[in-house]
Amino acid sequence: MINLSGLFWLRREEQSPSWLQGLWMGVIVLLAGLLCTGVMGGTMGLSQGGWASVWKYHGVFWQGWLLTILISGVSLAVSSLIGLGVALALRSPVLPLRSVALLYVEVIRGTPLLAQILFLFYVVANGVGLQDRIVAGVLILSLFSGAYLAEIVRSGIEAVPATQIESARAIGFTDFQTFRYVIAPQALRQILPPLAGQFASLIKDSSLLSIIGIGEFTLAAQQVNSATYRTLESYLPLAIGYLALTLPISLISKILEKRFRYET
Repeated sequence: MINLSGLFWLRREEQSPSWLQGLWMGVIVLLAGLLCTGVMGGTMGLSQGGWASVWKYHGVFWQGWLLTILISGVSLAVSSLIGLGVALALRSPVLPLRSVALLYVEVIRGTPLLAQILFLFYVVANGVGLQDRIVAGVLILSLFSGAYLAEIVRSGIEAVPATQIESARAIGFTDFQTFRYVIAPQALRQILPPLAGQFASLIKDSSLLSIIGIGEFTLAAQQVNSATYRTLESYLPLAIGYLALTLPISLISKILEKRFRYET
């Protein structure tokens, strides 16, 4: 009898490199997009004229995509700092600080992002005189993602066995050295997969900023669709553009997972 398990459960040294897996993933996505375009084009009676009319607005797509990259990149950096700070506050022995951090996490995670965008922009931002929509959008996304990152970081830190922390202190490590050489490497290994997922979600969540008039990628596609009435040709580039941003995050995450994998 043929052992089929070997076809699916390869040994670690026989697995394909992460960059090759990412390349194949990109090829599959491209082929799927072309197939979807061909099939839907045939059933909906699309013509080259439809793509030509949308191509006239390629500058709108390009500007929206670049703005999405800018907003997402800054939000990733700011939310990472917020998440790390709140995670440490959640483990703080100071009760008021821990309570405030817990309240922040529960409120953010317990309410939808759409409601937060509307409230924080039209109520809070207008109340304090913040008129720059891009700055407000970055702050809103950072606050939203920071709560989730805080829980991810906290769970990764708590996953480190207490015996290793005690051993580090026993050999004379300071608190900083214990965190730097014992806690951080092991916690990073634990949180990489959910961290990559949260980063990808933040990029996709940036599309909701279109409701407050920020000209990011989704709003650009909506504007092109309104001007051309070509729905498929307007929104297919939108999907491909977001995939172009999220797939590299998944690939980098797999590379880092392999780098920080330790044999036991």
